[in-house]
Amino acid sequence: MGIVEAILLTVITAATPLVIAALGELVTERSGVLNLGVEGMMIIGAVCAFVATQQTGSPYIGIIAGTVSGALFSLLFGFLTLTLVANQVATGLALTILGLGVSGMIGEPYSGQSGAKLPQIVFPFLSDIPYLGPLLFKQDLIFYLSIVLIFAVNWFLFKTRTGLMLRSVGDSHSSAHALGINVIRTRYLAVLFGGACAGLAGAQFSLVYTPQWTENMSAGRGWIALALVVFASWRPWRVVIGGYLFGAVSISQLHAQAFGIGIPSQFLSALPYLATVAVLIVISHNRRTTLINTPASLGKSFVPDR
Repeated sequence: MGIVEAILLTVITAATPLVIAALGELVTERSGVLNLGVEGMMIIGAVCAFVATQQTGSPYIGIIAGTVSGALFSLLFGFLTLTLVANQVATGLALTILGLGVSGMIGEPYSGQSGAKLPQIVFPFLSDIPYLGPLLFKQDLIFYLSIVLIFAVNWFLFKTRTGLMLRSVGDSHSSAHALGINVIRTRYLAVLFGGACAGLAGAQFSLVYTPQWTENMSAGRGWIALALVVFASWRPWRVVIGGYLFGAVSISQLHAQAFGIGIPSQFLSALPYLATVAVLIVISHNRRTTLINTPASLGKSFVPDR
């Protein structure tokens, strides 16, 4: 059971940033905006969180720095696509490339340095429960924030008037505008929230997953988070299932090597991305369900005077 517990702990660590980033992108896409720059915002959040932690000695300030940097980086995407009405797909790809380049420049002086790891929050008595205690009641702050986000996003989207307005903007921005909803402002706030979540997910990489800075340490997980939103059919609870499924696949390569399973390491490293492709192929066969849940205005620009 000790081995099983260790495996589950690493799965949770690997899945947490995927769940956080995917929830942020889900809200963004529910508003009708397709932001493919999740990878860029995550890596910016990772480097800013690490640098802030190194400068202040506090990983909690690092969490704030990572979250804020991701949100600010997303505002660039928002300005280009919502104000200047640039193509969302091209802008998102450019944001990813920019984020990878800027993060490498910022993090170069810190490359290879070991950083402070975010401490665990231990709940007295509850953490002593066999098996479940260490998994649920002896985790870091970012894990608990991810749990709060799951409930908060689900409640906001489906139980509040503001969430209904956001979904209406994503389903038909013209109709929402005719009803007096400020489409641009709603989308700006959604983009800002998505960027903050991506930055927080990035902070988890450099403060929990691997407490150091390594260039390109997000390793394509931003793209997996994007695929998770489609996998979940834009439903928060399905994001959780998909996030932990992909987290398990991601971490399987490490445990397979530790157990001496004779599979090439290159194939094991490619497993998360092969799983992403496989899931997207399966989803594409059920096109009717996908179309029903997809926000109708997703990726479409809105200009009020047209």
